This record gives sequence, structure tokens and C-alpha cells, in this order.
Amino acid sequence: MNEKLMEKIRESLSSVLPITVIVLFLSITLVPMEVGALVLFLTGALLLIVGMGFFQLGAEMAMTPLGQGIGRKLIKTNRAGLIVAASFVLGAIITISEPDLQVLANQVASIPNQVLIWTVAVGVGIFLAVAVLRILFHVRLSRLLFVLYLLLFLLAAFSPPEFISVAFDSGGVTTGPMTVPFIMALGVGFSAFRSGCESSDDSFGLIALCSIGPIMMVLLLGIFYHPTEALYTAVEVTPVATTHDVVREFSAALPQYTHEVLNSVLPVAAVFLLFQLVTRSYRRKQMFRMAVGFVYTIIGLILFLTGVNVGFAPVGNLLGTGLAEGTFRWALIPIGVIIGYYIVKAEPAVQVLNEQVEDITGGAVSRKMMNLALSGGVACAVALAMVRVLTGISIFWILIPGYLLAILLSRLVPAVFVGIAFDSGGVASGPMTSTFLLPLAMGACNAVGGNVVTDAFGVVALVALAPLIAIQIMGFVYVQKSKAMPAADQELLSADTVIDLEEE
Repeated sequence: MNEKLMEKIRESLSSVLPITVIVLFLSITLVPMEVGALVLFLTGALLLIVGMGFFQLGAEMAMTPLGQGIGRKLIKTNRAGLIVAASFVLGAIITISEPDLQVLANQVASIPNQVLIWTVAVGVGIFLAVAVLRILFHVRLSRLLFVLYLLLFLLAAFSPPEFISVAFDSGGVTTGPMTVPFIMALGVGFSAFRSGCESSDDSFGLIALCSIGPIMMVLLLGIFYHPTEALYTAVEVTPVATTHDVVREFSAALPQYTHEVLNSVLPVAAVFLLFQLVTRSYRRKQMFRMAVGFVYTIIGLILFLTGVNVGFAPVGNLLGTGLAEGTFRWALIPIGVIIGYYIVKAEPAVQVLNEQVEDITGGAVSRKMMNLALSGGVACAVALAMVRVLTGISIFWILIPGYLLAILLSRLVPAVFVGIAFDSGGVASGPMTSTFLLPLAMGACNAVGGNVVTDAFGVVALVALAPLIAIQIMGFVYVQKSKAMPAADQELLSADTVIDLEEE
């Protein structure tokens, strides 16, 4: 067990180290920082690395087998009404359990937190039920996505302009470290009794559809409440003079994030206990392993959230302000490319998704391929976000062409790549994006005198859009290469993988 934990921590180190090096380099060259701020950042990085290691192992031990077990048991009942009702309840519970949802609630000043949280939770529950119905009735994912995104943009036309960026950001924020492992595993469980390509196709797409729910519900709330602003309190670096001050800052934050994480995980643990009491699916040894997994998940999320909120977020705001105030403010764009390329690798749920993609596709889509496509896509997205901060162009000039291209590509690649791509969009825009990239954009926007609500918000939405295009381009290239192979090699490829490249 300790050896496995160390392996996960080493993987986390390789993910977080590049972004740490970039921040250190910028602090020495373009944006000099006080030593105290730098120590806070480095301490946060350490907590983030250890926390991500614990979380990944915990998700592997608890969340994944729980989701798969529930999915298999539900699908065995062959009772569509029960399956849909259970999916709705599970979707709502897991969303309320999502720590990132509290961040979203604090951003929207005109709507009470609990109203927003419950509305978003209902939205995710409804769309998880829709995703399950798609599996049961064999509805093509690309067609469903086309209809739903068309409806989203129609709703956006009637929403207050200053509210649109926050609404689209919500789709990425609410599919975070708690939601993704469980829903991904639930999809695997639901599709387990279908064979071949259909099974792998249906394993993906649940997160994609669940990401639409929060956007649609927040847009509806914006129309209903007629909000005139969507505020976000900018983070500031707390002055620290000694190492004792650093310890005090992190110690003071620990109880808050411990409370948040316990509130997040306990409902899921209750689902686990109820499921076990009703079905007796797990033996004593399996139950003990999953209980340890829940403990690891709790420890990991506490350390991770404390590290990013106390150490990473303030430094992100400071970097954005310093870069935009300088002579070379346009350097924000290439710096954004570099940060975007590496920061997606530090998202805890991304590694969970990549492992499941590699397993489900039999290695046909490897973790290396996924990381490369995601990093390239997010790098371009952050560059566009920095352009918006500096120029103030409307987010619609990027979102509408971007989603049109994504929907077009969904007609040209195998269905499994469509599901992976749209799932990746929700996964890539996790806590690292909302607690580092968003403060970076906000700091830069304040420095150039822009409108934070319309120009800085939207970075999460763009990060969520990028994988939709990047992963599908990877799938298109993959298909073209397979067609160029000799017939014997194509037959061998079809036998070794679960992707039927001739389906399309």
C-alpha cells in the first residue's frame, strides 16, 4: 500500500513540478515577489503534490469500484424507471458533494448560495438521467450534444451579458475531483453488459452531458433573477514574515477545508453503506479496502484544497497583476500558453480519466496521447483567454465557432472519441484552473482596467472547450493512420482494441 502511495505521489510530483518551476522563473525575472509569498507558494505546492497522490489512490480504491458496482446492479434490474430515478438522485448527491461548487456559489453575488447549489445539483441529476437514457436507448452522443448545445446558446441569447461567462464556467467547475471518478465508473458499470465497441462508446459521455446541466441551470437562474453582476472576491497574498507565519496560515485554513471535504465525502460514504446494506455486493476485505480509500480521498482533498487556495491562488493573482502592469503585457499570451500546457497535468481528475481511457480502450488511447492532446488544447485555450483579458472581445466570438467545430468533428470520428473528448472538457477545468488560472486572469484584467466579470471570467469555459477539439482531432488523425495500414495490420488493430474504426 505504501509503495502504491509513493508511486502516486511521484506521478503528482512530475505533474506539478513544471508549473512550480515556471512560477519560480517568473518570480526571478518578470514579477519579483516577496520571499514570504514565495514560501507560501512552495508550501502550497508541497501540499498539492502529496494531496493529489492520496486522492488518486483513494479514488482508485473507493470511488471507482463504488461507481462501477452501482452501475452494474442498476442495469441488471432492467427497470428503466428505477435506473433513471437512481441516476437523478446519485447525480444530485455527488454534485452537492463537489467542493468546487462552493467556489461557484461565492462567485454569483445575486443568487443565494443554497439556491444556486441545489439548482445546479438538480441540473446534474437531470442530465445524468438523460445520459443513462441515452445508453439504454442507443442514442448517438453527437446528435444529442448538437441539440443540447443549440439549446444552450439560445438560452444564452436571453441571459444578461455579464452573466454568460460565469454560466459557461460553471459547467467545468462542477465536474471536479469528486464528481469525475464516480460518474466515469458509473458509466463503465452501466455499459458493462453491452459488447464490443458499443460498450466502450457508452463508457464515455456521462461527464459531457452532466457538464451541460450546470450551464443550462445557471443561465435559467440568470434570466429568472435578472442579476446585474456576478462578483468574485479577488484573493490576496497574506503578508508573512517568518516560517511560523507560514505554518499559521495553512493551519488556520485546514479546519475550513476539512469541514468542506467532510461535507463532500460523507454523503457519498452514506451511499456506499446504503448500497452495501441493500445488495451485499462487497465482501469484508473489499469493504475495508474501500473504507481506506475513502480515508485517503478525504486526506488528499484536504491537503489539495488547502495547498491550492492558500498557496497557489494568491500567487496566481499576483502574477497576473505583475505581468499586465509591466511593459511587456503581451507576454501574457506566450506565458499563458506555457502555463496552460502544464497546469492541466496537475488536475487530479485528469489523471483518473486518462487511466480509465487507457483501460477501457485497451491501450489504443494511451495516457501519453491523452496528456499531449489535453496539454496542447488547454495551452491554446489559455492563450485565447489572455487575448480576451487584454482586448475585451466577447466570449461568443470564441465559444460559438469552437462548439460548431467540435460538433462538426463529432461527425467525422468514432463515437468513442466523441465521448472521451466531451468528457475531457469537464475534467480539464478543475480546481487548478479555478484557483490559479482564474485569479491569474482576474489580476491581469484589473491591471489593464478591464471588466473582470465579462473579460476575466470565461477562462474555465475556454479550458473546457479546448479538449473537445483537441481530442477529436487526435481521433481523426488516428482513424486516418489506421486506414493507411495494410489490411492485415488493421485486422490486428481491431482485435487488440475495443475501438471499431470502421464503425463510422
